[in-house]
Amino acid sequence: MESLLVKESPLLLPLNKEKTVYDGFITVQERDFRIRILLPPDHQLKLAKLVSIDTEFRTLRLRAEDSSGRQHVVTVKLKPKHPVEAPWCSADLPVPLAMTWTPQSSLGHVHTQFLLLLESLAEFWAVLDEIDEKTWVLEPEKPSRADTMRRIAIANNVSIKVEVDTRHPKMLPECCLLGAEHVVTPLRNKLNANMHLWNPDCSILQNLRDVLEIEFPSPATHEKSSFSAECGICYAYRLESAIPDQVCNDPRCGQPFHQACLYEWLRGLPSSRQSFNIVFGECPYCSKPITVKMSTQKP
Repeated sequence: MESLLVKESPLLLPLNKEKTVYDGFITVQERDFRIRILLPPDHQLKLAKLVSIDTEFRTLRLRAEDSSGRQHVVTVKLKPKHPVEAPWCSADLPVPLAMTWTPQSSLGHVHTQFLLLLESLAEFWAVLDEIDEKTWVLEPEKPSRADTMRRIAIANNVSIKVEVDTRHPKMLPECCLLGAEHVVTPLRNKLNANMHLWNPDCSILQNLRDVLEIEFPSPATHEKSSFSAECGICYAYRLESAIPDQVCNDPRCGQPFHQACLYEWLRGLPSSRQSFNIVFGECPYCSKPITVKMSTQKP
């Protein structure tokens, strides 16, 4: 860290042999400022890597690597009464980042606690990494380390949404099958009938294969375009973050629609009727009965 300080600010000089105290000048917006920097002892930050620091030396970003080689970054914002006040910390995590802090604590303590939290989530991320690697994930489009949900393609216009528990990542997750009823119903029946076969010693992906009695399409066997059917109304696949998840139940049609598009389409037809938050109408393609719940997102 001391070499980084000297490289970025060559007018900063160490004042002790431990190189934890620096004095000198920094240049900000073409103006020179006198500054003194007190670093924590070297051993406290030996595993930390400084990604960036703002010009006020108040906001730092530290890089950390977990035991599986995943890279993570924690943002630390020092408060005006630092170190009496605990710093504000944030990171891309599926759980709250709660830090223990005392006036004697240092950035090294923050980094150590961050590493421990990363290790507690290692199995959770391993489960999701396998899903991301071996299946076609429809949502989220670009999963982050904070995401706990995956919508996995099963077939054209058929998918399953799973919500993985961060504390028990290999237990049966909350599942929701999406698609036309004539396709989803047999899968739902298998899920209910085979639920007792779930083995917590196996991964979620392997258990889903066994319980649903299917093989998931993967990047090695299928193109993603096979599962990216466009909305039959707006002719786009993505509408902001939404993908077509409303499907005509007629086996001869099976046209997908965005929820928002179908809702607005049916609401504009005089033949449609609404009961509470559900609109009943006709499929724009085959004129067979179709229903949609009121959209919760603006298109």
